[in-house]
Amino acid sequence: MAPQRSTGTDAEAEHPEYAGHYRLESCLGSGGMGVVHLARSTSGMRLAVKVVHAEFARDPEFRGRFRQEVAAARRVSGAFTAPVVDADPEAGRPWMATLFIDAPTLAEQVKRNGPLDADRLRRLMAGLAEALRDIHRVGVVHRDLKPSNVLLDEDGPKVIDFGISRPADSELRTETGKLIGTPPFMAPEQFRRPRQVGPAADVFALGSVIVHAATGRGPFDSDSPYVVAYQVVHDEPDLTGVPESLAALVLRCLAKEPAERPTPDEVMRQLRSVAASYDTQAFIPAQRAPAAASEGDAAAPEADAPAPEGDAVASEGEAATHVKVPVRRSARRLRNRLLLAAGVLCLAAVGTLVPVHLLGGTEAESAGAGAAAPFTGWATAVATGAGSPVCAYGAGRLLCARDGAVLALDPDDGTRVWRRTVAGGSRSGPPVVAGGLVQPALNEGAALTAFDPGTGAPAWRRDVPAYQGLRPAGRMLLLTGADGEVTGVDGATGETVWSRRIPGQAMPYFSSFAGDSTAYAASGSGDGTSTRITAVDPATGDVRWEAELAGELEPVGAADGAVVLLDTDAVYGETRAVVRYEPATETVRRVPLPVPVARAQGAVRGDTVYLMGAGGTLAAVDLAAREQRWSLETGVSRGSAPVTDGRRVYVAAPDGRLLGVDAGTGKLLGQTAPRLGTGSDRVAAALPAPVVAGGRVYSGAPDGTVFAVAGRDPGSW
Repeated sequence: MAPQRSTGTDAEAEHPEYAGHYRLESCLGSGGMGVVHLARSTSGMRLAVKVVHAEFARDPEFRGRFRQEVAAARRVSGAFTAPVVDADPEAGRPWMATLFIDAPTLAEQVKRNGPLDADRLRRLMAGLAEALRDIHRVGVVHRDLKPSNVLLDEDGPKVIDFGISRPADSELRTETGKLIGTPPFMAPEQFRRPRQVGPAADVFALGSVIVHAATGRGPFDSDSPYVVAYQVVHDEPDLTGVPESLAALVLRCLAKEPAERPTPDEVMRQLRSVAASYDTQAFIPAQRAPAAASEGDAAAPEADAPAPEGDAVASEGEAATHVKVPVRRSARRLRNRLLLAAGVLCLAAVGTLVPVHLLGGTEAESAGAGAAAPFTGWATAVATGAGSPVCAYGAGRLLCARDGAVLALDPDDGTRVWRRTVAGGSRSGPPVVAGGLVQPALNEGAALTAFDPGTGAPAWRRDVPAYQGLRPAGRMLLLTGADGEVTGVDGATGETVWSRRIPGQAMPYFSSFAGDSTAYAASGSGDGTSTRITAVDPATGDVRWEAELAGELEPVGAADGAVVLLDTDAVYGETRAVVRYEPATETVRRVPLPVPVARAQGAVRGDTVYLMGAGGTLAAVDLAAREQRWSLETGVSRGSAPVTDGRRVYVAAPDGRLLGVDAGTGKLLGQTAPRLGTGSDRVAAALPAPVVAGGRVYSGAPDGTVFAVAGRDPGSW
């Protein structure tokens, strides 16, 4: 029988016989947005096929959300979910097929057999924590973890239904005033600020799920979802019936503030110590201990250190420790380690920011003051806690941001020049220099503030309406308002130069690139077949050119009057080709990739494009020769966007390593030691890219440090 696709609204349409070429055998269940069927493939493999309701198939917003669900489910490994086998979000009735897992949901288990005992609760909690770690590691927030979305498989719980999941880098926005989730298992921030929901919301849901598994009810219980919402935000949870050995950990998961909740790794670590008689090692992998300071690396001390005189006042709890370290390794590394430890202890005792120069460096360093010593590197701890600072180079300073503050560091030795706290928004990128002033990159902020790059003194400040995007372009700042109107602000004065809508771009998010005086906006056709590219003059807002190009395209660079774009499949998240468009001649050069690169990030240097994929693939594509020049498997689970100086390519890893690769051959030349710090269990949604300037490479690390190495010789790192 030929495949059937039904788009009607009657009963027959609601229960089609086929989805794609999969025959639907029976109904497994129905939800608010679709029906899940048991199906079989041609080979007889059993599948669970979700087919959306006909009424939602006609809704473009829902189709976009369903495409996002498919992409999110594909990101997560099958060890903790039902793996995606096939999908067609563009069908008349969109559908997704996953491997069928013949297991009850947690909701069914509790309803039939009552609450779980303490041992099974511990196993469930550890298994779900491990699943969340896997989900968050690939940058996905589930946002609807609840008992009916947990399958109790023999080899551990499986998390299903990514229908309202949101990848951290997604541009799909939650509508104002619309709550998305299931109230008894939603975190307070999902009610208060749904646009800022992060991985910690899933940890809150984990705590609620465990309470349900232990008692048959939630920690906040009422027949009215409105009452439940109030209780979640304002009341303390009811943990009556939760085993005493787990109650404290569950209570931490249910903290009102996201920052106070444990990470999934912290949950697993604490579960191992709950009861000596309970063996969690069978399903909780051994956790890597925070790395000690290794050769050539500076350890970030825990103690706070006040800023020296003349610096802007540091916020409470900020670590300002700076350690100057030689990067080249020698036979005296043990002595270097001891001296480093002693230097750190001295810093803690003295309480001042003093560079510590270690003995046993290069020969040039010990040759005397008259010799020109080569750059040996440094490391500076700019903040406490986990999280990588994001940095950029401008106005002769290394400009970094972290924890709502912007800092300027001396690029030669890492000494902090100034620090300022920035209010009115959360950081979305590194600071930039526009109009000769430092502009913190914020999203949805209440104000714009510019600082003098030399002193950190505020140069101007202006309140602006809520905006959806902020992008520097030359001396201008381009703000995209909530209504899609774009405002051009002079970076030197803070004055509005122009304000208008961009033709053909309903909600433009701009891209701009160093050495290019154009801002680019791209908007897809919705079905993935084409993209409208609009080039705008940042100084006036005038459209310089526009083009309709085939594929789902995103600008990644510009060179020699042309713009370079990546063609990435919206469903699978795989970059299939690199496209070069020359507006002067309207010439399109498309270079297909031999093997698609998952969620690629790109850097352009002349006719070469370097791609870093989510699975660790680093590749070079020659646009002039129309071929992929080389491909390297870095072994990094996911990396930052690549940067290049033309001779080497640099990529940052999640554990703080910096990798250096030969740009011509793709050979790995060297890498630094990890810098995980105490927050090794936290997985960032995005990794800051390294910064290349003056033959040096600067990078932020998860331990809160910024470090610098000589770019010329990665083998010495």
